[in-house]
Amino acid sequence: MTESFATVRGLRLAWLDSRHTTTSGTTGTSGTTVLALHGHFGRARAFAPLAAALAPDHRVIALEQRGHGHSERGDGDFSQDAYVADAAAFLRGLGVGPVVVLGHSMGGVTAYLLAARHPDLVRALIVEEGGALNRRPEIPHPVLDVSGWPRRAATLHELRRAIEARGVPDASYFLESAVEHPDGWGLLFDYDDMMASQQALVGDWWPGWLASTCPALLVHGLDSFVLPTTMAREMAARRPGTVLRELPGAGHWAHDDAPAAFATAVQEFLDSL
Repeated sequence: MTESFATVRGLRLAWLDSRHTTTSGTTGTSGTTVLALHGHFGRARAFAPLAAALAPDHRVIALEQRGHGHSERGDGDFSQDAYVADAAAFLRGLGVGPVVVLGHSMGGVTAYLLAARHPDLVRALIVEEGGALNRRPEIPHPVLDVSGWPRRAATLHELRRAIEARGVPDASYFLESAVEHPDGWGLLFDYDDMMASQQALVGDWWPGWLASTCPALLVHGLDSFVLPTTMAREMAARRPGTVLRELPGAGHWAHDDAPAAFATAVQEFLDSL
């Protein structure tokens, strides 16, 4: 996927595009356009395997949201309102709507709020592990405390070990944001920003989930520690036009845990539109 930058609401945001140029010089844009939104601590490139699986029939545009990856943090507003406004302005700037919007975790909440508030931009929804209720006691750990994580380490391996020593079984997802600085290895996102963003996501999002009417696919990893299966099934039951796909052996990062099954679920949903 090719990385580009766009000025969105005064912010310089990175985004990746799976659109390709053919040998004849034409640009491949056939099929459905999918806007992909990562979750907390994520990167746009998390969707590269999905883009490859959907190519060449579908185009995947992955936005690196504010404060993540190579995108600017802005004024420190990490509310869902800010994320939704960014996504809407980004799509309007590209002039590609209405599109299918796919979101993982926090990005999933952004996706269904975008569909509710800007229905002209959203043709259909794909929500991966983005719950309608994100608070205790329904979700035991709605906020991952990263405030004590190491800022720098001498090597990438040492950074991994230091993160995993703080209770993270596998730091691979977070290390997608690891880069080498002059004073050692560190992560691209700011820890205080991520704490603020996670806190802003704590709450009841049922009204937003139920407010849109477009077709929707809800993808749930049955081993998830974030989205309870009972909640996933209730979300599908209460919202008309929603298809639930449960992936055995997959957790919260279903696109990483079961990439083939995840791509198949997305492909079948796109084919059904």
